[in-house]
Amino acid sequence: VQVVESGGGLVQAGGSLRLSCAASGSRFSINDMGWYRQAPGKQRELVAVITSGGGSTNYADSVKGRFAISRDNAKNTMYLQMNSLKPEDTAVYYCNVRGVVHTTTRLFDSWGQGTQVTVSS
Repeated sequence: VQVVESGGGLVQAGGSLRLSCAASGSRFSINDMGWYRQAPGKQRELVAVITSGGGSTNYADSVKGRFAISRDNAKNTMYLQMNSLKPEDTAVYYCNVRGVVHTTTRLFDSWGQGTQVTVSS
């Protein structure tokens, strides 16, 4: 299962961006989806996750109230709406998708290549 992020860019502090993550492949089902980020010199950290069906979400404390994660199961796509962006949100944002491939009944854990988000002060 391949995963591709899009929507990153350069924005001023206080601005907004919307990231998208699309999963593609042959005959698979998605369980959990999540966004992670990695700033220069820092470890990758969880930003937000959303469970199958979108019934449950969880956010890092640093983004609560500013970011919103959502998914469109019909399109195998996940979104991250980022509002009130701060310079400390600058990082490469990665999409993670977990599920099962029907033909093999094996689980998969796929990562995208990342999309850069830069917030200027």
